[in-house]
Amino acid sequence: MQKQLLIERFNPAEAALMESRDAEKNLYLAGRIMTAEQKNLNQRIYPKSEIERAVAFISEKAKEQQYILGELNHPDNLSIDLKNVSHIITEAWMDGDNAVGKCKILNTPSGNIVQQLINGGVKLGVSSRGTGNVTSEGVVEDFAFVTLDIVAQPSGPGCYPDVVRE
Repeated sequence: MQKQLLIERFNPAEAALMESRDAEKNLYLAGRIMTAEQKNLNQRIYPKSEIERAVAFISEKAKEQQYILGELNHPDNLSIDLKNVSHIITEAWMDGDNAVGKCKILNTPSGNIVQQLINGGVKLGVSSRGTGNVTSEGVVEDFAFVTLDIVAQPSGPGCYPDVVRE
């Protein structure tokens, strides 16, 4: 009898996110994650409706416990490379024209780099990654949000979330 490959698969909601046993070790970035209706450093303007749609996507995934993974620095593609994951986006909501949210820093090689940078006093930002069309006036249309990445200099004004330890 030939052996067969056995792979057990879980729905992310069934597997659920396990909390660290030592709550003091949980590190988050919490605050403004995206801005709407103002020009960013890339000379683009995201209409509020585009940001609201991204926030709804994040919220729906979080509600289903299918947290969105993010990386340290933007790669040159849309794929999320598991070996570069540093955090998960745990929640997001709108506050006026701003998207506000919370990202849990993971105990991964990239997450450990984030932790050490923060412990060293480095102020880190977050920046969205996705696709869309940009008009000649710099307005983004049909924005398809993929994730938020942790970066040194975000393009969105004020997208430097606070460090929170819980």
